[in-house]
Amino acid sequence: MPSISPTQRVLSPDDVTDFVRASFGPDHRVDDCGPLAGGGFAAVWWARLDDDRDVVLKVAPPPTARLLRYETDLLAAEARYFRLVADRVPQVPVPPVLHHGRDPRLGEWLVTGRLPGRALPDLDGDDRPARADLGAAMAAVHRITGDRFGYDAGRTGGSTWRTAFAAIIDDLLADAADWHVTLPAPPQRFRALVDRHADLLDQVRRPALLHFDCWDGNVLTAPDDDGTHRMCGLVDGERFLYGDPLLDLVSPLLFRRAEDEPAHPFLRGYADASGTPLVFDDGARRRLALYRMHLHLLMTVEMPSRGITPANDPGRHALLAELLDRDLADLSGD
Repeated sequence: MPSISPTQRVLSPDDVTDFVRASFGPDHRVDDCGPLAGGGFAAVWWARLDDDRDVVLKVAPPPTARLLRYETDLLAAEARYFRLVADRVPQVPVPPVLHHGRDPRLGEWLVTGRLPGRALPDLDGDDRPARADLGAAMAAVHRITGDRFGYDAGRTGGSTWRTAFAAIIDDLLADAADWHVTLPAPPQRFRALVDRHADLLDQVRRPALLHFDCWDGNVLTAPDDDGTHRMCGLVDGERFLYGDPLLDLVSPLLFRRAEDEPAHPFLRGYADASGTPLVFDDGARRRLALYRMHLHLLMTVEMPSRGITPANDPGRHALLAELLDRDLADLSGD
């Protein structure tokens, strides 16, 4: 199968067998396997093992791949996220971690159990109950508190949300320079807007656990006994960090504004589970604008590393440029 991104290794069924045996022992066999689509960072395959277990194998990029600064050790981070959520909020369905390995020949990989269900984009039916379930799950995850803001394990972060968020933006701007990414404004404008809103960032005093990447493709659903589609899995926790819970209201409403849709089922589910109404006052709206700017900046900067160019995907470039322009305008207004 050809790679769709320079960061994704090209695997074969024999490779999958090698990873399974390195994980569970030389006597284990793979009865069937195949690639899973939807991601653009790691290579991901499903496999049915000879003991009837269904697993997901995720293989890290090759050592020759150029990555963004925040993409250090993402598979190890994903294993930590799944274990933490399973331990602290077991009502949130995440894949069980079966093995995380590193090997000079094989590289780095992660094996988890394969959860049932289909991703939200593939759902044929009413998705509102599943989206409400996702909101409730995020409210539960946000009750977990870290010991610092930003990424864990010695990666970019800080003792305050202001310092951590500014450092995260600085990393992305440095990546943009490294990859010669054209941005709709000079780097100093992004930094100035973060600095302008530093007092609002300082209002965040507790480093809540954030998934960050809750777009529809990372939410699995399945029908219950009466046919209602409910959330049955939350996957791809590799980009987690600690910070403002409002940041996790951005990716579930991708390319939209949470504050403009207070009746959205995700937001209703979140508010019901947290027991506190979501209040979108001016401060919350500006923080949400900062977090949309962060997400749209990241999606813009990562395109060259994924092999996405204006020539092969002009629509994506145009959309993100438009969204970043809007974010900058929102943050520049009084």
